Amino acid sequence: MQLNRYLKNYDTFIAALLGFFAVRIFCSYSGIGISPDSIMYVSAARSLNTNGTLQTFNHLPIVDFPVFYPIFLGAIKFITRIDPVIFGSVLNGLMFATLIYFSGWIMHRFVPTSRIYKWLILVAIILSPALLQVYSYLWSETLFILETLMFLVAFRQYLLKHTLKPLLVAAIIAAIGCVTRYAAVTIVGTGGLLLLLDRVLPLKKKIIHIIIYGLVCISLLVSNLLFNAFMSGTTTGPREPSITSFGKNLYYFGTVMCDWMGFTANQYYLATPIATIMLLGFIAALAYNYYRRKLDSFENLAITFALVYGLFILISSTFSRYERINHRLLAPIFIPALWGYTSWGLLILKKITNITTNRIVAAIFIIMMLGFVTKEFLIDKARYSDQIADQYGNPGYTDDSWLESPFAAYLKQIDKSMFKPKVTIYTDAHEAVYFFSGMSSYLVPHRFFKKDIASFYKKKHFYLIWFNVLENPELINLKDIQKVKSLQLIKDFGEEGAIYEYEE
Repeated sequence: MQLNRYLKNYDTFIAALLGFFAVRIFCSYSGIGISPDSIMYVSAARSLNTNGTLQTFNHLPIVDFPVFYPIFLGAIKFITRIDPVIFGSVLNGLMFATLIYFSGWIMHRFVPTSRIYKWLILVAIILSPALLQVYSYLWSETLFILETLMFLVAFRQYLLKHTLKPLLVAAIIAAIGCVTRYAAVTIVGTGGLLLLLDRVLPLKKKIIHIIIYGLVCISLLVSNLLFNAFMSGTTTGPREPSITSFGKNLYYFGTVMCDWMGFTANQYYLATPIATIMLLGFIAALAYNYYRRKLDSFENLAITFALVYGLFILISSTFSRYERINHRLLAPIFIPALWGYTSWGLLILKKITNITTNRIVAAIFIIMMLGFVTKEFLIDKARYSDQIADQYGNPGYTDDSWLESPFAAYLKQIDKSMFKPKVTIYTDAHEAVYFFSGMSSYLVPHRFFKKDIASFYKKKHFYLIWFNVLENPELINLKDIQKVKSLQLIKDFGEEGAIYEYEE
């Protein structure tokens, strides 16, 4: 019996293997993609293994990001004795395969269910450009997306049984998610919203369960934030106010949805209407399921999370400045949104009793899904051609522009004794300095923080490693500094940048 159960999921296992190899293919040229965030995670993981502390490369506690993903990478490094940068593509391939297997396992329990539907959605997940991008990099989203599906499984068990044990399991997963990514408060919100809407629970029991759930969910996050405040004086690092309005963020949200639906940039005029319709659709679906008392289905759980997460990203990006809403930020809702907007087809087919009509509707759905996965495949093919076949690599610190850079090559072999002890090294890309040289350095001040700029200009002696190709408009630039300080050129790399020294 046990063997038969696993054999029934052979298709999911095959899909998981294909997902693993898809990630490996996109990391085959230059390894796992490395961004500035990746270097923060990796340096903290190395610090954990070396001296038992969660410090980044500049010897400061990691506060801009939660602690669990660096701990996770540190644990993998401790077990395998292989650095995350080297092991990253295998690790992400395994996590992507696990995500796909979880997805197949969940879809096998949809009501109603369909093997053809399951196959089509699994192919869409494997080929998803957004998910393949995320799992091609050392990013915390790789773990967070997996935790999201684990939460859906655990919380559904609670909705079916309404006992304390599955509630605690779901709350613990949510708590771990909150120290994987701060955006995991949306997992907490998803569970909290469903608890409030659940009409099966008696009021007294509901209140007790909400209190228990809430306390467990926020326990690790509160501990993390208190630790950050104690170590750095801020709970999540310095944050700047947003420079984009809600309307603009809704548009950016819609452009991502347009990309997922296979539209081109010429059709971005549909972005805001599509985003609005999608969010209103999730609200309507949740209200309909509440009215039918059908909150315990996986489909409803997925819809609820997609709604809560989507609204969180829209609202938080309206008040706090971080990267523009893009595929990476919205990748956690790709699978839930895909389920939310396709699983209705199964319900419609179930209600159509006429065989001919049923087959026509099924054929239309299959054709639409085949068109969707074909567009995904074409996007993936173009990316493969650009990054792998043409031998460029995943954009970031492991791509060809850095592998062939004289500046990067110099930093890899740099004689650290050229820098006088106890003299601070500043840069416009401290992650790059660490990644290539292993040296610690500090970021030049952001334009928004005037006190930091004033303090920087009071420095009597410092070094400056400047990357022209990475100039960040949010930081003071080289021309700003040269207006105030007479910099002495130490090493010039032409268009790539240079190394300077300033001493009064």
